[in-house]
Amino acid sequence: MALSFPACNCPSDIVRSDEPAPIYPDYTDITIPVNIAPLNFLLREDVSRTVVFINGKKTASFRRNKVTFRESFWRKLLEANAGSDMEISVAVRTENGWKEYRHFTWTVSGDRIDPYLTYRIIEPDYEAFNNIALQQRCTENFDTDCFSDFRVIGDKCMNCHTFAGQDPNTSMFYVRGEDGGAILNIDGNLQKLSLKSEGWASGSVYFGFSPSGRYIVFSTNKVVPGYHGRAGGRMEVYDTESDVYVADLVSHTFSKAPQVSRPDCLETFPCFSPDGCHIYFCTAPTPESFELDELKNLRYSLCRAAFDEETGEIGTRIDTVFNARTRGYSVCHPRVSPDGRHICFTIAEYGTFPLWHMESDLVMMNLDDMELIPMNPANSDKSDTYHSWSSTSRWLVFASKRDDGIYGKPYFTHIDSEGK
Repeated sequence: MALSFPACNCPSDIVRSDEPAPIYPDYTDITIPVNIAPLNFLLREDVSRTVVFINGKKTASFRRNKVTFRESFWRKLLEANAGSDMEISVAVRTENGWKEYRHFTWTVSGDRIDPYLTYRIIEPDYEAFNNIALQQRCTENFDTDCFSDFRVIGDKCMNCHTFAGQDPNTSMFYVRGEDGGAILNIDGNLQKLSLKSEGWASGSVYFGFSPSGRYIVFSTNKVVPGYHGRAGGRMEVYDTESDVYVADLVSHTFSKAPQVSRPDCLETFPCFSPDGCHIYFCTAPTPESFELDELKNLRYSLCRAAFDEETGEIGTRIDTVFNARTRGYSVCHPRVSPDGRHICFTIAEYGTFPLWHMESDLVMMNLDDMELIPMNPANSDKSDTYHSWSSTSRWLVFASKRDDGIYGKPYFTHIDSEGK
């Protein structure tokens, strides 16, 4: 419950500390979008009252350690401070009296974030899955809706929900197992596609839409799980076969180009550029052995090929964008910003499943000069991956295990016009 706190009631015996405020989540010194939901938080200590100061003024008081801003107040606060910094401080009343923690800053960006985030919710197990669902959350408040639940599709696993140019009117997700397939949504009309043919490693697994929505580029993958026997190791997931194809949703045909479906290579994680002129994908030489110890030498490079939307054909020339052999890292999950200026991808020491690789980090590249842009402020010492751009190219959301090393949770980072 929030209470008005007149300035005259400010405690006179408050002790100011240089300690950082022990708040969870850690919302100290961050950039936030002008339309984000209230940044409610908890104090990680036993207190009888918490007071929040904004720009030197006592704004609200809360019983005990739970800070929950009123949504109407929050919206007005951000709109009034768009494009500027807000100085925040937190004071608490403990059994020893009042204490105010070190100030921190909220920088309010006028770049709005997309109003909805979609994600898969699943326990971080690897024995079996349960309670898996695809959900959407309104980023402007706390409304959450489930749009696919494992119980209504025959207790099957789901993954890879993808949109055509961040447009929710055209999207797809993949249902695994018998009678599964790619579930295509066009303006609320659903159909199951069997993107599979004889001789393929599997049906479609990872895919992306062309800008027009006519074409889908996808990979077929024979996915194998492995379990480390050494201490500290968890799970490894790798492909023993994978190729890239293009499906034409108008002519209902597939096309295969030998340059992205080589028998001596593994190709995966394809996506279109926003102008539809290129297909980006990851590729690695097929190893002689798929023993877990040998997989440490499995590194994927990031490549691209030209694409002709008129004919649906993939160009014969393959350009290497990020060379795993010379860089010493493996690449996965390339995503081009909607404005076409930058590409973001994940790097890890090896392999193609960064979820349990704690060294996994995000890397961004300027597509004008192919120079890498450091993302150190966004990365952590835990896994950072599974990223997606906002429609304005000003925000990036990604899954990070920095909180507890187990759960992947969504984090947002702001990207300015220069890619910083």
